[in-house]
Amino acid sequence: MNELILSFLIIAFAFTGLAVGLIFKNQPIKGSCGGMANLDEGSACEICGRTDPQSCKD
Repeated sequence: MNELILSFLIIAFAFTGLAVGLIFKNQPIKGSCGGMANLDEGSACEICGRTDPQSCKD
């Protein structure tokens, strides 16, 4: 039972640290550096081959 409580406290401390860092950074959360949002106009996705970013929102 002690391991469970210790694990929960470590994870809670990590989430709190991440939240405090985001608050002090004062910037919105951004997406990843890859994905459909960063494709050039008309280029195909390397994974699925789609060219329309709107088709990937499902």
